Amino acid sequence: MEEKIITLLKEKGPLTGAEILKDLGDDPLLLWRVCKLSKNLVIQTIGRRYLRLDFEIEGFARLSPSILREFLTYSVIGMSWDRDSLISKVDEIASHILEVSVAKLKLAKNIFLSVLGRLENDTIIKDQACVLLAGDIVYGMAHDVPRPERSTGKLVKGSDIDLVVVVDELFPGDFMKRMDEVIYQEKQKVLMTPHLREEIDYVVKDLARVREQMHFDTFKHMVACKILQEGTFLYGAENLFREIKAMLLDRGVSEKLSQMEKRARISRISAEAYLLAEDPDKIKHEGLSLFYPSEESEEFE
Repeated sequence: MEEKIITLLKEKGPLTGAEILKDLGDDPLLLWRVCKLSKNLVIQTIGRRYLRLDFEIEGFARLSPSILREFLTYSVIGMSWDRDSLISKVDEIASHILEVSVAKLKLAKNIFLSVLGRLENDTIIKDQACVLLAGDIVYGMAHDVPRPERSTGKLVKGSDIDLVVVVDELFPGDFMKRMDEVIYQEKQKVLMTPHLREEIDYVVKDLARVREQMHFDTFKHMVACKILQEGTFLYGAENLFREIKAMLLDRGVSEKLSQMEKRARISRISAEAYLLAEDPDKIKHEGLSLFYPSEESEEFE
């Protein structure tokens, strides 16, 4: 396998893990192991790792991208003696990831502007609600690799757009319901429009629910807090956004999430060591979830 990869790289230059997999059509775990263990190959990883929560993992904390996604989308493999070509390819992929992230951010803003245009009273949203953007986009790590959307199975363009809308205590309940309905309609339109095909995950909730989630006492509450922690301001009342961020700090949630991320980084080192040392057949029966764990979706269900 190593010889096949080297032959391919000599012919085409440095490639991403996905490009190697497409050409050689082999087991992605085997390809990753060969590239990691080879003395002739170099892997350059792009971007950063950040906290994700997974119910199937002890302690719930893991890092994103997963080992598989990191290898396929965010890693460039090249020959150890051809550093210049490797750097050039890394710059190309990094620029593309940034372009995708910026484009998805722009689309998120346009989606919510479209929502506002269909609502009868956008002033109340500006004053008594805030919209947070979360997920890959806020880390500048959005990708456009086609994948099936959970509810329909239709292919969408990579990373989803995660939106959290929080309203204050005085926000009218009927208008909150109306806003939820309009966002859902926009979600369906963006999903079904052929030139877009983007997945939007969203939740609309009030400040009372946020306070309950700050107890950080169930897995779903932990997921909700993690999303609020990473969320960036997109639209609405900035004072409400600051209040939510202050709650995360004052109630010790930010520190708990920080500790979870530290544990996840330690676990990632252990997982990679296990996947590199253990028999592949045993991994496929017992440890494949370490290579590509389940997706985080609880907050948006």
